[in-house]
Amino acid sequence: MMWGNGTMGWSWGFGLLAMVGIAILVYVIIRLSTKNVERGPSSPPPSAPSDLTSARKILDERFARGELTAEQYREQIRVLGEGR
Repeated sequence: MMWGNGTMGWSWGFGLLAMVGIAILVYVIIRLSTKNVERGPSSPPPSAPSDLTSARKILDERFARGELTAEQYREQIRVLGEGR
């Protein structure tokens, strides 16, 4: 004996499967579009707000670690031409 139109109750299962597939597709699309908005499609990477040259940064780090005396530090800055 057949129920309904002869599908034997399987039509609701395919409908549910289709709805789950559509929900997953919508979720993936939203995640991909949100990821692009957070980063910005062509935004440059953030840079550190510093006007010091890399040589000056190294000198500052060495002086902070105690590798240079105050006199050596000032001399090196003068040699770099940054001690004006």
